[in-house]
Amino acid sequence: MTNNIKVQRAIHNMTQADLAEKISVSRQTINAMEKNKYVPSTVLALKISKLFKVLVEDLFILEEND
Repeated sequence: MTNNIKVQRAIHNMTQADLAEKISVSRQTINAMEKNKYVPSTVLALKISKLFKVLVEDLFILEEND
């Protein structure tokens, strides 16, 4: 699974720390998600998509081999 979190952060002029604070996770969690080393829970994915006002499907892309 890949994601567009870094792109959305840039669009919203937000640092990893800013995003982490807004969704109540650590900056390291955001970093791991952006590097595709951590797949968020459904609740966390929904929080991020709601914050950025995008569909979950537009933020997280399920790849064929997932």
